Amino acid sequence: MSEVRVMLQPVIAGVDGSAESLAAAEWAAREAERRDRPLRLVHAWNWHPRQSDGVPANAAQRYLAGRSLRQAEERIRGAVPGVRLYDEQVEGPAAVALVKAAEQADLLVLGSRGLSGLAGFVVGSVAQDVVARATRPVVLVRSGEDAADEHLPADDGSASTRTGYRDVVLGLDLADRCDEVIEFAFAAARLRRTRLRVVHAWRAPSPLSLGPGDIGLVSDPTREEEWQGFLSAVLQIWRDKYPDVEVVESVSEGKAPTALIRAASGASLLVVGHRLAERPVGPRTGPVTHAVIHHVGCPVAVVPHE
Repeated sequence: MSEVRVMLQPVIAGVDGSAESLAAAEWAAREAERRDRPLRLVHAWNWHPRQSDGVPANAAQRYLAGRSLRQAEERIRGAVPGVRLYDEQVEGPAAVALVKAAEQADLLVLGSRGLSGLAGFVVGSVAQDVVARATRPVVLVRSGEDAADEHLPADDGSASTRTGYRDVVLGLDLADRCDEVIEFAFAAARLRRTRLRVVHAWRAPSPLSLGPGDIGLVSDPTREEEWQGFLSAVLQIWRDKYPDVEVVESVSEGKAPTALIRAASGASLLVVGHRLAERPVGPRTGPVTHAVIHHVGCPVAVVPHE
């Protein structure tokens, strides 16, 4: 049995000594334990974005890398002592090294700073680059995340790890639905024995967007009922495959980022998809993914698909 376990793809956490990477490493350890997978900590040379590519690791880098890995290991041993843990130092640039490491992972976990004033869209650029390029799921975790945040509060309102998990939320674009994204969310909910809330946001067509023969006189309530029926039909095969997962469906008119940010408040995990497509300016996250990884407080799983 032990030989089979060693062959399983690990959960990988990128660590750099920052508060968010330590929180990500601890979350990754809990996820590895839930999945019965080993945890691999990875520190990439040239993590700092201002360091030029190709600079060889020196003694100071080796010391800092070792210290970052030891800090993460100590935190994990205290929080999740039973996880199977090993670490590795890899040569950067960081985003390239982490994308390559993710190819051998069940999923990759990184720390995320989110927005930070006017500089918000450049803070955490390594994580954003990895999300845009990785071919395996990537989970982004905030620095303040701890084990109790995944769970419902106790009866007296206090934080607890003895209660059930908060909901997993899936943001589903019915015009671009993908089996990999849906299955990741159902599996995550089943692992946590919690509800899966599936959210779809729709926008009423404007007169300019209607083509010849399109009908623009359907009322919003009727249109919402149609979207609800479509969502239920799409999810039926997954309800059959995961009969033990309670599913709550939600459709609403409005912008998808707004609906997801609202739905993810109080969730244990938000799951969104990311289409792998080469754009003229290179790989980028779409507008919905970009918005939620900057503004959602709970961990965000970005699942790539073709």
